[in-house]
Amino acid sequence: MPPVARQLSVRAIMETILLNGPTSRAMLAKHTGLSRQTTTQVVLELERDGWLEVSGKMQGKLGRSAPTYELTAGSAYVLGIRLEGEIAQIALANIRGEVVGEIAAATDPRGGTHVVRQIGLLYRELTDRLGVPRDRVKLVVVGSPGVVDPVTGHIDIAPSIPHLGDINVVEELRAEIGVPLTIENGVKLSALGELWQGVARGARNFAYFGVGRGVGMGIVADGKLLRGGRGAAGEIAYLPLGGNPFDPSGFASGTFETAANVDALQRRYEAYGGGPGFSVTDILAAYGQGEAAAVAAIDETARLLALAIGAVHAVIDADLIVFGGSIGLRPEIVERVRGLLPRLMREPPKVEASALADRATLVGALGEALHRLHAELFGVEAVRRELTLSDLGKGRAPR
Repeated sequence: MPPVARQLSVRAIMETILLNGPTSRAMLAKHTGLSRQTTTQVVLELERDGWLEVSGKMQGKLGRSAPTYELTAGSAYVLGIRLEGEIAQIALANIRGEVVGEIAAATDPRGGTHVVRQIGLLYRELTDRLGVPRDRVKLVVVGSPGVVDPVTGHIDIAPSIPHLGDINVVEELRAEIGVPLTIENGVKLSALGELWQGVARGARNFAYFGVGRGVGMGIVADGKLLRGGRGAAGEIAYLPLGGNPFDPSGFASGTFETAANVDALQRRYEAYGGGPGFSVTDILAAYGQGEAAAVAAIDETARLLALAIGAVHAVIDADLIVFGGSIGLRPEIVERVRGLLPRLMREPPKVEASALADRATLVGALGEALHRLHAELFGVEAVRRELTLSDLGKGRAPR
């Protein structure tokens, strides 16, 4: 079989198995339009090379049974990493998209190279514990704060982890782990996580707002993640809302982020007469009791978020806004924003809280890594293999 024809045949067969699960050779021929001879030849070659295995039997109309084939679970793995100011979290998934293990630790407060070494230690501990050969880990996708400079590999606009902007994070992590590696903005991966496994399944045009210690946005337009020319699409922290956008002090964190994040909510609450040192949870509890300072602080925060949605919606025409983060996930915030939007625009988008909560970035990282692996190995571009969230279920504590 000519190389190009074989590549196309492999792509068609693997795409069918990814979409449908265990499939017989007869059904593969039917779905792909390939001849039975070509299908049998390609399947047996993939089985010989370790990519496919017999998973069971399918009963035929005349009583005969035929073997069904699926991806060999241990033939390859991908790694997803969630790196934030307070946590470094790693999960390993096999080529089928089944999550086989997870590990997490508090991020090294020294930042920079210390965090890189920490991730390497966690990776080795996880693979050793699971008995996974590290040469079978083929791709890594990291979700991190900030924006990765494609030239220097430095991560800019990431104040939650010190000194990341001082090193080439991409190259240092590749050297530490020894696996091809990509770093994406964590909020953008959260958008992908919601698209594949969360509240945005089936959505073509939506935006994910991460609102917590920081403020960021991931945009999915026509079903694809929008990155922008320098990877900074969606940096809504710098919207000219909530303060003086010409004040250079806003260059570090952004005018909107300074006005809408956790610290801003706490400052606002105290300014309206609330007690000092209250957490977001405390303020929202006081809001539920009708305390005036809490009501005023939450209303102002919701008003700013509604304005940001109005600005974003005018540009990308989103059908859905998904809120995540320690502020964005709270139903009190979501409900208040929903109530404000009809006063702001004629046809407001639907607003929902994230279904994956703090798992969104990690699920997005694993999904992106699997998508890239399937494309690299088999030429499959369009299939998004769903993850089996055995170790990534919402609310389950990391081991």
